[in-house]
Amino acid sequence: MSLGLPEEHAPLAALVLKSPLGLTPAFQVNLNAAGQGSSPLLSPVLSDAGGARMEEDEEMKRKRYPTDKAYFIAKEILATERTYLKDLEVITVWFRSAVIKENAMPEGLMTLLFSNIDPIYEFHRGFLKEIEQRLSLWEGKTNAHVKGDYQRIGDVMLRNMRTLKEFTNYLQKHDEVLTELEKATKRLKKLEMVYKEFELQKVCYLPLNTFLLKPIQRLMHYKLVLGRLCKHYTAEHRDFADCRNALREVTEMTAQLQHSLIRLENFQKLSELQHDLIGIDNLTAPGREFIREGCLYKLTKKGLQQRMFFLFSDMLLYTSKGVTGTNQFKIHGHLPLHGMLVEESENEWAVPHCFTIYSAQKTIVVAASTRLEMGKWMEDLNVAIEMAKKSTEKSDMLLENSVCNRSNRSSDEVSLEQESEDDIHSSRSSLDRQSHHRANTTMHVCWYRNTSVSMTDHSVAVENQLSGYLLRKFKNSNGWQKLWVVFTNFCLFFYKTHQDDFPLASLPLLGYVVSSPAEADGIQKDYVFKLQFKSHVYFFRAESKYTFERWMEVIKRATSSPARSSLQLPKDDKDSHSD
Repeated sequence: MSLGLPEEHAPLAALVLKSPLGLTPAFQVNLNAAGQGSSPLLSPVLSDAGGARMEEDEEMKRKRYPTDKAYFIAKEILATERTYLKDLEVITVWFRSAVIKENAMPEGLMTLLFSNIDPIYEFHRGFLKEIEQRLSLWEGKTNAHVKGDYQRIGDVMLRNMRTLKEFTNYLQKHDEVLTELEKATKRLKKLEMVYKEFELQKVCYLPLNTFLLKPIQRLMHYKLVLGRLCKHYTAEHRDFADCRNALREVTEMTAQLQHSLIRLENFQKLSELQHDLIGIDNLTAPGREFIREGCLYKLTKKGLQQRMFFLFSDMLLYTSKGVTGTNQFKIHGHLPLHGMLVEESENEWAVPHCFTIYSAQKTIVVAASTRLEMGKWMEDLNVAIEMAKKSTEKSDMLLENSVCNRSNRSSDEVSLEQESEDDIHSSRSSLDRQSHHRANTTMHVCWYRNTSVSMTDHSVAVENQLSGYLLRKFKNSNGWQKLWVVFTNFCLFFYKTHQDDFPLASLPLLGYVVSSPAEADGIQKDYVFKLQFKSHVYFFRAESKYTFERWMEVIKRATSSPARSSLQLPKDDKDSHSD
């Protein structure tokens, strides 16, 4: 089956990267050659011109650098801090400029938003400079006794974690900021328009409100990376005490903000879906929790039809791909969880991985793409149905308030299914017209890869973010090309350098399997990992054993998406379902 999803979303006209002020094109790359060569994924911007020479440069550099694992851990802090600062700039620089230009945001909201994020941004600018200075001293060719004093990062981390503690009250207000921003976009048409247009800009490579979650998520990253440093050092190492104390400081902050983060992530997901779903008004109703989104095939009079399903703590929605230019999903039906029953029905319908959902209003039969997918859906549905029993009155009230097109509920299934043929045709072409990144919302990727993602997967993915330079090679090319790669939201984003303001292309990884190259791949290099989805194959090369292991680990963890009951499976078993 053809994927339909352009593997790498890169504009096909000449691509211009601008300086931060957007005044002068820093360089231009012609992309008209797209589509030549045997791989549909080959975007010439990222092709392998000059690859061999670059390889030698890399080898030279590698021999010069320190080999201590602590150095590479510190380098990871630096790389991810660079990405984090760019992420903050999406709001502090780019979004601010968009709303000011159109005078689209009330003064009160401007103050609330920017007074809570500007100080954090300023702090991290200083922090990044310190990490950069320390790493260049660590790598430097100074006298050994001087250099030795700089081959550590704990003192820099401890000093800055203590300072960051003073910003906790700003972070606690991000809950209010997100809520007020969402309310205002509903209320003010002009702001809603600016918001939606901004999300189509290349610089806004993720849904806009995800950037507001980054500051609290960043604390979680510091905690994880400091934990790795403490594990690496012996207790006698002179950097150990500072790292341990820095870890203590950041753990105090994360404990304080953990509850807030869970609430924020749920609210962010609900409001992202609110923007992308047609036919529901009040998705962010208090008390509603997002549980799972993904693709299932629904049995209709025309046979199996692809649908997107969204499971919440009080209801199950199902939608088809929209015919609109905005590529949204249109709600076809919704079933309250109260009184719902789910059972496997493969034998009854002779359809693999098929189960029946009985609800008060109607009964629907759906099929998943794999047995594992079916298990995840049935398990989450059953847990949610049990939970809903305990809070029935509340959920009935929510449902009354939130569904705007109630007439659909009583009409029979056939009339609801009528536009399905158009949906199937339009979804192919409308994705091609899409701006380069909107198709990276998890909902679109689930649709094209026939899979699903749960709130638990989203939370795990937050811990598995990584940035850094990698060398990349396509299956049928010779040379390696150096790219700055950012992994977040189940997706790899490719940049030419870490200074660029927006990605050249992206690769959604749901459904991909990560492994070491096989002998048949003919890769004679160290630290290479292979990414594969059906016939699409990429090779990436890291600079050290540590970095290689980290990339393998984060991609594996974020894309393997175990069911709740299989969380105890050994890692390799989890990957087996991925195709």
